[in-house]
Order: sequence, then C-alpha cells, then structure tokens
Amino acid sequence: MSHPLGWLVPVLLLTLLTFNMEALTPLFRPLVDEPAPAIYARDSFASLLGWHALAVFTAIAGATLLALGAAVAVTRPAGRAFFPLARAVANLGQTFPPVAVLALAVPALGFGLTPTLVALLLYGMLPVFENAVAGLQQIPASVREAAKGMGMTPLQQWWRVELPLALPTLVAGIRISLVISIGTATIGSTVAAKGFGEVIIAGLLTDNLAFVLQGGMMVALMAMALDALLRRLEQRLTPPGG
Repeated sequence: MSHPLGWLVPVLLLTLLTFNMEALTPLFRPLVDEPAPAIYARDSFASLLGWHALAVFTAIAGATLLALGAAVAVTRPAGRAFFPLARAVANLGQTFPPVAVLALAVPALGFGLTPTLVALLLYGMLPVFENAVAGLQQIPASVREAAKGMGMTPLQQWWRVELPLALPTLVAGIRISLVISIGTATIGSTVAAKGFGEVIIAGLLTDNLAFVLQGGMMVALMAMALDALLRRLEQRLTPPGG
C-alpha cells in the first residue's frame, strides 16, 4: 500500500468482485451443501455497494461537519473553556455501542437507513474531532499573527490559512472514521438497512459460510480501497518536510 499505485489493487479487486462475483463460484461451492446457492443473489453486489457507501459517506459527512465546527469553536479563545465538554460529547459516540444506538433509534425513527446513519454519525465523530483539534492547535501563533497583520478577518484567517495547514491532519481523522464506519455499517442490516451486512446476516441465518465470506470480503476491500486512497490524498496535501 505504500507504493504510489498501491490503491489500485483493492480498487480493482472491489470492482471485479462487485460486477463478477459469479466467477468465484468454483471457490465458494465447496463451502456450501447442495442445493444451497454458492453466490448471494437476492440483490446485486453493485446495489449493495451503493447502499453501503451511501450510509457511510452520508454519516461521516455529517460527523465531519459537526466535529469540525466543534473543533473550530474550542480552539478559539472564547471557546477554550468548552473543550472538555466537546471532547466528552465526541467520546460518547465511541463509548456507546452502535447496537444500543440502533435499539434506541428504531422506536423513534423506524427501520431502515435513518437509525443506521445516527449510529454511524455518533460513532464517527471522535477521530475527526481529535484530529481537527490537533491540526488547528499545531499551527504556530506567528502564522496567525502574520495573517492578522495582513488585514485578514477571522473568517479569512481560518479559511485561507488555518484550514489548509490543518487539512492533512483532518483528512487523517476522516480516513480513520470512514474505515471504522465501513465495518460498523454492517450492523445496519439488523434494522433492514441495505448494505453488505445483508449478505453476512443471510449467511449466518442459513449457515452459509460462502455468503459470510462474500460479505466480509467486500467490506474489507471497500475499507482497504478507501484507506489507500485517502492516505494518498494525505501525502499530496502534506507540504514537503511537513
């Protein structure tokens, strides 16, 4: 994965299996008894990938907006007193099990994608918040003073100076949150959310090891592909010697 084109391997494998899982039928057939199917066919893997990605990206986009807003607020002089409270709230999502969040959310929000989004959003906030705070705090005071001396408003200082400098660290937090959420999103299928968890649960319910492996492989490849792509983005955003 450290090779500049290391991201190609998981991306190509993910694409190949998404549209041609049937090619692996000879490998999966020994894992199941006749006449049980060796390849999951209740929905296409392309559709499941789309739903899985929709849940993960939507939730982490929301988590990023909330966490970044909180990080900016607590790194301003007027908001530093609220840093312990903001960190405690961000930590709550990690300490409260996503399954418990689903159990509490379903009565209010119903079954499907929505309760899954709530669980993933809460679970994904901490890495983004911590990295955003670290990225903003590591900016030298002299840089902020120079921006202020150039006549920039506080908003311009943040947008044109602080955010670009903190971006590599922020992207690292988003990467961690995304990778965690890709695996966690499989629990959404317990409340009728579409995704690769559907394949895994179908395998567990029917004692079909092939289904379990197929769902697990797709989740792992999706996580590896995104991790490699975002690591590459981090490297491109990091200035030389940074």
